[in-house]
Amino acid sequence: MRLFHRLLGLFAAILITILALSGTYLSVLPALERAGTVAASGRLSVAEVAGRIERAYPDVEQIVRSPSGGIVASYLENGRAVSSVIDPASGRAIGEVAPSAVERWVKNLHRSLFLGNGGRATAAIGALALLLLNLSGLQMTARRAGGWRRMLGRARGTGAQRLHIGLGKLTALGVFLSTVTALYMSLATFGLVPDGSSQAAPVLQVAAGAGPALPADRLAALQDIDLGQLRELTFPDRSVPSDVYELSTATGEGFVDPATGQMLAWQDSGAARQIYEFIYMIHTGQGLWWLGLLLGASALGVPVLGGAGTAIWWSQRRGRVRIARNAAAAAADTVILVGSESGSTWGFARTLHEALAALGHRVHTAPMNDIAARYPAARRMFVLAATYGDGEAPAGADSFLRRIDRMEPPHFPVAVLGFGDRQFPAFCRFARDVERALRSKGWKRLMPLAAIDRQSAQEFSHWGEVLSAVMGKTIRLAHVAEVPRTQTLTLIERVDYGAEVQVPTAILRFSMPNAGLMARLSGRAWPRFAAGDLLGVVAPGCTTPRYYSLASSSCDGAVEICVRKQPGGACSTLLHALRPGDGIRAFVRRNSGFRPLPGRMPVILVGAGTGIGPLAGFIRGNGKARPMHLYFGGRHPASDFLYRDEIAGWLGDGRLTCISAIFSRIAGGGYVQDLLREDAERLRALIADGAQIMVCGGREMAAGVMEALAQVISPLGLTPQALKAQGKYVEDVY
Repeated sequence: MRLFHRLLGLFAAILITILALSGTYLSVLPALERAGTVAASGRLSVAEVAGRIERAYPDVEQIVRSPSGGIVASYLENGRAVSSVIDPASGRAIGEVAPSAVERWVKNLHRSLFLGNGGRATAAIGALALLLLNLSGLQMTARRAGGWRRMLGRARGTGAQRLHIGLGKLTALGVFLSTVTALYMSLATFGLVPDGSSQAAPVLQVAAGAGPALPADRLAALQDIDLGQLRELTFPDRSVPSDVYELSTATGEGFVDPATGQMLAWQDSGAARQIYEFIYMIHTGQGLWWLGLLLGASALGVPVLGGAGTAIWWSQRRGRVRIARNAAAAAADTVILVGSESGSTWGFARTLHEALAALGHRVHTAPMNDIAARYPAARRMFVLAATYGDGEAPAGADSFLRRIDRMEPPHFPVAVLGFGDRQFPAFCRFARDVERALRSKGWKRLMPLAAIDRQSAQEFSHWGEVLSAVMGKTIRLAHVAEVPRTQTLTLIERVDYGAEVQVPTAILRFSMPNAGLMARLSGRAWPRFAAGDLLGVVAPGCTTPRYYSLASSSCDGAVEICVRKQPGGACSTLLHALRPGDGIRAFVRRNSGFRPLPGRMPVILVGAGTGIGPLAGFIRGNGKARPMHLYFGGRHPASDFLYRDEIAGWLGDGRLTCISAIFSRIAGGGYVQDLLREDAERLRALIADGAQIMVCGGREMAAGVMEALAQVISPLGLTPQALKAQGKYVEDVY
């Protein structure tokens, strides 16, 4: 489904964009027409309005009522044919109808691309493509969210992914209505469905009565018809005594005798015509101007969806790990399924794939979500699963557990290998969940569950030795991690703290690399970033980057991080040795799960030590003075009160509502979780008001904060886990 959605979107992008933008322009016209329409006051009959117009313009030939309610009369004036908008109250013209060349041009573009019937068929194909994109996108969104009932939940992913998913849900109904009605009208154009136009016209079987024509307002047949039902009234030719009025309404067509005012013949509109007119009204907004605006707004979102979708595709293509000799699923004797959030697990999967393929195995490697119902030739399966956040499934694996729950156990055994970081309490939790689910469903085990800590090539190699013993073949897994594409950042400023308490800490600010036009066009420019994203720093001689939470965003004009010097830490030692003018190699990694929620709800920021970094970035970017409450913990106020001067300024200009600080190396001091307990009443009030809690810092601190908050919010009937499920409790823990 993803491949179908992606290819269809890429190939049909230009056509869909043309149709969407032209449709948006046309959707505004009914509202503009409605705004300029002089509405009739009270109930008027067709006879009353026709009589007024006839008295004002004796040579009137035709009256047309538009779906918006406007009346247009065509008549001769001094021998010149004129069409004017009419005030129904007086029957007089209030302005000539001036056909718009732009409107005509856009209509032709939208309907036929200026290519006649071939263009109409192409436009219909574009509408079908957009409908399929809409439906497939909804299906994938529901699957990603965990079911249709969770569709309205918060989207996860990069900024482009959240935009694509959120806007797709917002515009889905409008796009569905526009495309379905467009397809119906296209089918009617080519005669594949009836539109009622082929219905036989009323047959005039009785001749018009003799005698002079009555004034239009005395015609009984027209007196019985409300003006709102009128479509078109054509006056008889005065030079032809036998000529009659031709009448078209919302319910049918007929002829009226000008001498007697009686209906000479009448034909009701068939169901096909009424259905077609209803669909035409929905698609164009003619008669439902407000719906036209809503559909136009949905259509306007289509190019944005296309742009975001293309950005997602390009980003995934650039970051994709390519695997050579990837056998088809049906022919493979070995299957490798991968769940990876940052892409590093795919590198290990490729190493395993290549090692097994070199021994003559037919190996198929795919995302965990792409698990097939059957692998007829398979003799073994490996599941390489990373863990996202606090034990959640990573990208490409969020529906794996639900899928295997519906599958029968296969005939071959399975081995699960987890990837994570032992510093986190949820180390390889998702891999453990997968192992537990497989065992409960009766899947055979090839090897015991194993775990790789912090992308260790040595541990992976050792796992390969165990696998060699199981398979009876020597399998050498010499994994070399790919260093992400980095750029040089130059240090422009540093502020040092913590020397007095033997905890050297520095705030480092780097200039962003200059990006020329070619770098921007090629996608190699330094990317836009936000506070809370991660800066990956690669120390010389190292293949594994170290990540630091960003305390700035692109609009701040600098890349800022807080770094504590770790004993024996290669990267932190490198960073602390920098002086202004020195450079490092680094890259940005999105951390979209650690962001303040949109809106004006309060934000509770909890951090200790360098954990204040991204929190300071959120406060700095709080130009709209959203309520933000900071709880900060350090060792001593004289040595490691990070951002002390900036915090004073933020309190002054309203970016920060208040700060509560505590220090552990002073008399009567304590830890940040102690502050939370002391401030329990105010915290409960903020949380009851919808506040979001954001925690950043070390693992032990985060565990203490969660325990304290559990006690604080217990009287509200809430738990940290419940707040996490709502996106109102997020952590960035190291």
